[in-house]
Amino acid sequence: MNYEFLAYGIINTACVVLVAPLFVSLVKKVKAWTQGRQGPSVFQTYYTLAKLLKKEVIYSRNASWITRVTPWACIASILVASLFVPLVYVTAPAGGIGNIILFLYLLVLGRFFMALAGLDAGSTFGGMGSSREMSIAAVIEPTTIIVFAALAFVFKSLNIIDMAGMAASSGTVVAPTLILLGISLFIILIVETAHIPVDNPETHLELTMIHEGMILEQSGRNLALMELSAAIKQVVLMALLINLIVPWGIATTLAPAAIGAALALFVAKGAILALVIGLFESSMAKMRFFRLPGLFMMAFFFSTLIILIEVFT
Repeated sequence: MNYEFLAYGIINTACVVLVAPLFVSLVKKVKAWTQGRQGPSVFQTYYTLAKLLKKEVIYSRNASWITRVTPWACIASILVASLFVPLVYVTAPAGGIGNIILFLYLLVLGRFFMALAGLDAGSTFGGMGSSREMSIAAVIEPTTIIVFAALAFVFKSLNIIDMAGMAASSGTVVAPTLILLGISLFIILIVETAHIPVDNPETHLELTMIHEGMILEQSGRNLALMELSAAIKQVVLMALLINLIVPWGIATTLAPAAIGAALALFVAKGAILALVIGLFESSMAKMRFFRLPGLFMMAFFFSTLIILIEVFT
């Protein structure tokens, strides 16, 4: 492993952990504004995570080692997955890091352990949340595969870091395939990060909760890790959309000024995307469970169309 890639790993991981809670708070802030409320501070998620890290961890009497391992498995899998998506600096990949297939498996690994933990404590709500999560996963994962296949066809590569490098070198290109790809990636972002109309992570109503149902039995440091892993997953998928569709500003050298400017620009672009997510959530009602495949099929159709365009042109 060369020096540049080691520096990439350190910088990327630090930036992911640093900005992930910010975008969670920004989405909540935008939703509050649309409802005529002031909303929480943009630093509220940082305060919440710091408070949870100081609290005691309590386990259910029915919980096994799965509940204890799940927070660490989720944070470890998503931190490794974050290395596959450049945020502010891009370099040549090494050791298989960036492979699009391995990236999808890492996302599924976190979901697998979270669903197991929901069932492990034996609570009714946890089992309901896990059941709903796996039902949605059975529908969205084939769509996700097609979306990422379209991504590979457009950039002629199976490595996300290579894709980011090509996008950064070519700059912003307005093309029909990229517009359709951006819409598909946005739908995947909404589904994978438990936003309305698929899920509402702010509710604890048994009739609506999916993500929250699976982490109800977590507390203290473990809950902080689960919340942080969800925030990191959101920023990784946001970075995938931002740095492939509007890649201008990403650094290609290790100069501190270039890294700093790229970080500031990424935060600005991420804030705009968080604004779009908040407005999208506020303009939509939560869909009925059996109407969700209609939303997924939009991403499936656009991605299939992209593949056909790339193959026959």
